[in-house]
Amino acid sequence: MSAENSLPISHWQRLWLYLLGGFVMLFLIAPSVIIVIMSFSGSTLLQFPPEQWSLRWYEAYFGSVEWRDATIVSVKVAVMTAIVATPLGTAAAYAINAGTLRLTGAINALLTASVIIPVILIGIGTFFLYARIGLNNTLTGLVIAHTVQALPLVVLTVLSGLRSYDMNQEMVARSLGAGRFAAFFQVTMPQLRFSIVSGALFAFITSFDEVVVSLFISGGETTTLTRRMFNALRDQIDPTIAAISTCLIVLSIVLLSAAQLFGRGR
Repeated sequence: MSAENSLPISHWQRLWLYLLGGFVMLFLIAPSVIIVIMSFSGSTLLQFPPEQWSLRWYEAYFGSVEWRDATIVSVKVAVMTAIVATPLGTAAAYAINAGTLRLTGAINALLTASVIIPVILIGIGTFFLYARIGLNNTLTGLVIAHTVQALPLVVLTVLSGLRSYDMNQEMVARSLGAGRFAAFFQVTMPQLRFSIVSGALFAFITSFDEVVVSLFISGGETTTLTRRMFNALRDQIDPTIAAISTCLIVLSIVLLSAAQLFGRGR
């Protein structure tokens, strides 16, 4: 008996499900594909399909001092956010998984609150708090705000890796004389590298793509790339936005693909 005949429902009977899934994927991917195609337009307006093809908007992006400075700010903030959020999120996930804290549930809910609370509320609250302590329009303020948003993703990613990890391996190392930190860094962390690296990449992407909170707390020399993109769309329709968006799409794909290849290699 063939494998297809042994299935309770044949592939032909599930054809409608495949088609539905294909339409959903097309609906989600189509906007990004349209943006990528429009980025190669030679017109001064956003057109789809383009009447003429050109790289003028990529040249405008890479040749602009304003866009370059905003990109540098976003990269700095994203890197620092990943550096801060990754160890904090890993430690929090480890503590939650160990269940040694009395208020583990409350701590978990607090860490993931930024995922549940609307981002606009976080932006408004952060703005008024920073206004009192003088952190508006500073790299430090951006890193702290983005870390708060990226931390839940790191916690959830590392926690998923810990759920499939046998903590008895670390306990064996500790029973043989290794300290808690030595056992974690020598036994546990090497087996969680994929989860930790994935969490760091999620933190980087979250910070680099964040726009709502940045609208409230960034400005001047600390204007992020996403805020400058929003301002450009508000003031005028600049096709350079399509080129920048394409670069962001490619960056996200490259980082996520690198994480997957790293996981397979491990």
